Amino acid sequence: MNPSKIFAYIHRSCCLLLMTITLSGCWDYKDINHRILPVTMGIMKVDEDYKVFLKIPETELQTAKMKIVSAKGATITQAVDNLSRNMEGSVDLLHIKVILFDRALAEQGVKDIISGFIRSRDIPNNALVAICNEDLANFFFKTKKGVTTYDFFEKNAGWTPEIALTRVWEVYRGIHSSTHDVAIPIIQTGKGTPLEQIGSAIIKRGKMVDQISSEETLLFNAFKGESTLGDIEVSDHASVMIVSNDIDNKAKLIEKTPYMQSRISLKVVLMETNGNPPLNVLKKELSEILTNRFNQLFSKIQKREADIFGLGQFYRNEIPPKELENWRTNYLPNMKMDMQFHIDIENEGFLK
Repeated sequence: MNPSKIFAYIHRSCCLLLMTITLSGCWDYKDINHRILPVTMGIMKVDEDYKVFLKIPETELQTAKMKIVSAKGATITQAVDNLSRNMEGSVDLLHIKVILFDRALAEQGVKDIISGFIRSRDIPNNALVAICNEDLANFFFKTKKGVTTYDFFEKNAGWTPEIALTRVWEVYRGIHSSTHDVAIPIIQTGKGTPLEQIGSAIIKRGKMVDQISSEETLLFNAFKGESTLGDIEVSDHASVMIVSNDIDNKAKLIEKTPYMQSRISLKVVLMETNGNPPLNVLKKELSEILTNRFNQLFSKIQKREADIFGLGQFYRNEIPPKELENWRTNYLPNMKMDMQFHIDIENEGFLK
């Protein structure tokens, strides 16, 4: 064989061998049995430090049970590192489903925490965010046995249309957007049930500025296009269940005053009636209840200059970008909203 060909063959073989040696492979792989996978994280402030709670499923047990661990640190990362130091495995936060903020911390602001989550990528961006209305240690202790907080927000489990569903990335967007704020559910342990929600927090630029009721949260979800299936509304003469909803918005800008006409169509079924009220009376009562409730909600967000509906998005083509940065202060407080509810009762029965 030609010596040059032999040399070339040896050279290629050596190169392939060196490439194989330098491959990193799975050098940092850890067996799942050596990884700790918490599903819920709680964060509160203690003096100048953060205190982090983690709810970890104990999979080796036959009955549903959660292990609760906690630690302090100057930062969230340091608190988690302090936890890992004393655990039998490596804490993996990529499976976190729900993040609970202490109410006092939410009122102080969570901008730095949310920005840190996005920057580090240790926590999934689609993790749900909520506010705890009681001491976090007490909350985690009471929900230790047989309660998965995530199921409370899961649409195939305990979720109802009166609960806002807001994720980490949406809170981050609200911090940096001129036209988007968010509503975050407020929960606590219940007296007759493991958990209960008491409304939603209005979050402006990462800080809680006000609170809305569960009924107002329903309208927030309806405006966002979330299904309101299953909610029961009660009027003077009947109770009805919403089976579907749809929304149509028309926006215009006249001399720097935003105008919007919105129409929410609801299909409902009658659950109970008090006598035999006329059909038009039932529709009028329900429409008035929802309209008054929406007007109260809209007045509240105008007062707080917090656009949880994302109304500024409808005017991005009409307001220059520089002016749109002042949407919350210069436009939202002066906005004219005409909200109309169209009620369609599907099971009229003997009511005419």
